[in-house]
Amino acid sequence: MLEETTVICPYCGEPITLLVDCSAGDQRYTEDCFVCCQPIEVVAEITPDGELAQVQALPENS
Repeated sequence: MLEETTVICPYCGEPITLLVDCSAGDQRYTEDCFVCCQPIEVVAEITPDGELAQVQALPENS
């Protein structure tokens, strides 16, 4: 199940939209900002029921 969410880029401050696959459980991955192209570490927490609990956009290597 894909869920759309919006986060703020920690580099340029622009909102970006991400698709999170809630069926994969908790996730941590790197994705480039669509605006400034900086690498963002995305941390997604999924509830036991398979729902998106929280998403964080962090500077890479934070």
